[in-house]
Amino acid sequence: MGARGPAPSPAPPRGEGRRADDRADTGGRPGAGARSGGREPEREAAAAGRPPGQGGVLNVWGSWCAPCRAEAPNLQKVYEDTREQGVAFLGINTRDATQSNALAFEGTYPSFWDRAGKLLLKFRGTISPSAIPSTLVIDRQGRIAASVMKALSERELRSMVDPVLKEG
Repeated sequence: MGARGPAPSPAPPRGEGRRADDRADTGGRPGAGARSGGREPEREAAAAGRPPGQGGVLNVWGSWCAPCRAEAPNLQKVYEDTREQGVAFLGINTRDATQSNALAFEGTYPSFWDRAGKLLLKFRGTISPSAIPSTLVIDRQGRIAASVMKALSERELRSMVDPVLKEG
């Protein structure tokens, strides 16, 4: 497959910490463009990634990263299979030079474009900024249930997510 989903239409450049496909012009529609990080990307990223009582998966990736491209279909498949069971997914796209690179590779779950790695630095001590890809699985109590600094197979990711599903 080699991609995180169908390539959406190109977006105009925007500030860091925003969802790669967030459109600046919402046309006045409530909720339009609400998938972005907005003005407080760290707070909204945490809310999108793990609502209270819900498990979550946080994946740090870059379109420039071959292992990230290899694991993308696995993440997308597990996301599709578990989202209705209470597992939220959130991506942090780091160090991609342009949003068009991120857009061409992004999946259907929320992902923030963090060109300079500033959002990633908020996870200092939890995720190494140089270990890309990295994945955290958060349990329903908000604790780190698993942390991996490598590309994951679908089987490996499911083995990390299954205990969170059993908590519910």
